[in-house]
Amino acid sequence: MRVVAAAKPLLLLFPSLHRSKSLNFNSSPINYSSPSKTLRFPKTLTLPSLSPRRALAMAASSPPEIQVREKIELTDTEKKIFDRLLGTLRHFGLQNHLRVAGGWVRDKLLGKDCYDIDIALDNMLGSDFVEKVREYLLSVGEEAQGIAVIPSNPDQSKHLETARMRLCDVWIDFVNLRCEEYSENSRIPSVQKYGTAEEDAYRRDLTINSLFYNINTNSVEDYTKRGIADLKCGKIVTPLPPKATFMDDPLRVLRAIRFGARFGFTLDEELKEAASSDDVKSALADKISRERIGTEIDLMISGKHPVQAMTYICDLSLFRVVFNIPSKFEVEPEIPEGCDRHSIAYLDTTWNLIQLVGCSTFSDEQRRLSLYAALFLPVRKTTYKDRKSKMIPYINFIFRDSLKRKVSDAETVIDIHNALEKFLSLIPFLVSNEEIQLSEVEWAGEFVDIPLSSQLRVLTGFLLREIKDFWRVALLMSTLLYKVDSVEDLLNKNYQLDNKRDIYKAAENAIIEFGLEKVWDAKPLVNGKDIMNILQLKSGGPQVREWQQKLLAWQLACPSATAEECLEWMRETHSKRVKTE
Repeated sequence: MRVVAAAKPLLLLFPSLHRSKSLNFNSSPINYSSPSKTLRFPKTLTLPSLSPRRALAMAASSPPEIQVREKIELTDTEKKIFDRLLGTLRHFGLQNHLRVAGGWVRDKLLGKDCYDIDIALDNMLGSDFVEKVREYLLSVGEEAQGIAVIPSNPDQSKHLETARMRLCDVWIDFVNLRCEEYSENSRIPSVQKYGTAEEDAYRRDLTINSLFYNINTNSVEDYTKRGIADLKCGKIVTPLPPKATFMDDPLRVLRAIRFGARFGFTLDEELKEAASSDDVKSALADKISRERIGTEIDLMISGKHPVQAMTYICDLSLFRVVFNIPSKFEVEPEIPEGCDRHSIAYLDTTWNLIQLVGCSTFSDEQRRLSLYAALFLPVRKTTYKDRKSKMIPYINFIFRDSLKRKVSDAETVIDIHNALEKFLSLIPFLVSNEEIQLSEVEWAGEFVDIPLSSQLRVLTGFLLREIKDFWRVALLMSTLLYKVDSVEDLLNKNYQLDNKRDIYKAAENAIIEFGLEKVWDAKPLVNGKDIMNILQLKSGGPQVREWQQKLLAWQLACPSATAEECLEWMRETHSKRVKTE
C-alpha cells in the first residue's frame, strides 16, 4: 500500500515561516514512500501534581511526539466493504474516485479502531451512488441493507444530503465532495456546489481531519500539505487562516478544543489568538445554536481529558460565552469573581480524586455528572429571578438554556450539591465511628426520637434515599470540600489528595458496613392503611406523611425488626403522645 502524504514542511524546520504568505505550495498531494513501519516514541509521563495550566504550558513548550503509522492497515471487514464499492465502479464503468474522509483516516493512522466510515464522492450525490451499489449487490447475489437518505437540514447543522447503507454489518455514509461559502450571520453555507478533493480538504475544520484515504489508489491523500505532519507533531491547526475559518463556522472553535484535549495535542498559537478574539466570541454566541454548543461541551466532559478541554475554554476567555448569562434577567445572577478559574480548580481536583479512588467505582453517567457538579460548584448557591419572580438555581438555567441539556441533568447536579452539604456534616462521624450529636447537624431536627447509637445510620440512610445511585458522587464531592478553607487551597494545591482518598474510602466503608448501599430500594414495613387504622383516620394527610417518616426512621434504626414490631412501636409512641396532649 502506498501512502501519499506531506513531505516535512519548511515551517517545522523554521517556525518563523508559519502562515507566511510568501510560501506557495503545490496543490497536488505528495508521494511519501518511506519504509512501511510504525514510529515508536517514549510514552508521555503523567504528572498528577501539575496544575492543568502548568501542564498545558509545558505541552506548548515541548510538543508531543505522536506515534503515527506510515500506512493504513485495513481489517478484513474494511477490505470486503471497499471491494464491493470498487466492484460497483467497475460494474457500471464509473470513473469516480471514492475517498474515506476525516476521522477514520486520522484514527487509522494513529493505530486506533474506527467504525465511522464516511465516503466522499466526486461529481455524484451519495443517494445516486448508493442506488448503484444496491443494483451491483443484487447482480452478484447479495442484498443491500438499511438504505436510507437523510435530507439536508441546515437548522440542525446538516448541510448536505447524506445517503446511508449497511455493508458487512457496518453503517456507511455517502456524501459528495463540496465547496462552500458562508453568509455573514450564519454558519449555514449560503452557496454549495460540487467541489474537488482539495477544496473539500481546505473546507474541513482541522488539518488532522482533512486527510482522505483514496480507495481507488489505496493511498492517503494530504491536500493541505500538513495534515500528516501536524498529526505527527501533535498540533491542532486549521487548513485556512483560523480567524476566517472560525468566522465561517464558529463551532469549529469548540471542535478544535475538543480534539486538542482528546488527543493531547497543542493548539496552534494563531488559532488560540483567533479563538479568543472578540469577533469570534461574538460569532460563537450569535451564529451557533445552544444545542450544538451543549453537544460539544458534553463530548468534552464525557471524554478522557475533560480538565484540559475546560482549561482551554477558560484560557481562551470562552467560559462566559459557553455558559452564557443573557440580558433577559430582571436581576442578573451574582456570579462569583474568578468563577472560571475556580471551576477549573474544582474540576481538576475531582478528576484526580476519581482516578485515585478508581474509575470503576463510578458508571460513565455518574462520572459525567460528577464532573458537571464539580465544574458548577462555584455557582451552586447562585440563583436568579424568573419572569414570575420565582428564584431559580442558576445551574438550572445553564443546563436548560445555555447548553440545552436534559432537565434531569440539572436536577441530578442540584441534588448532588444539596447532598454534599449534608454529607459534610456526617463525614467526621462516618470516618471516626463516633456517636453523632443531632445538635451538630442542622437538618437532623426531625429525628429526635431516635436512640443516640442509631442516629448516624438513620441520618445517612435518609440522605442516601434522597440521592440514590449518586450517593458516591455526592460523597466524593463532599470529600473534595472537607477541611478546605477556600478554593484558593485547591488552586494552590494546598491539600493532600491521598488524604482525601482515604477519607472517602473510610466514609464509603462505614456506609457499606451499615448495610445502606441500596437503602432506597427497601420497602416500608408499614403501609399508609395500617397507619390510618392506628390513628383512626378515614383518609390520608399530613399526619400520615409525618408517621411514614417516623416509621422509616425507626426501621433504619432497627434494621432487623419485623412489621409487627414496627406497628407495636407506633401504637406505644402514639399512645404516649395522646396522653401527653
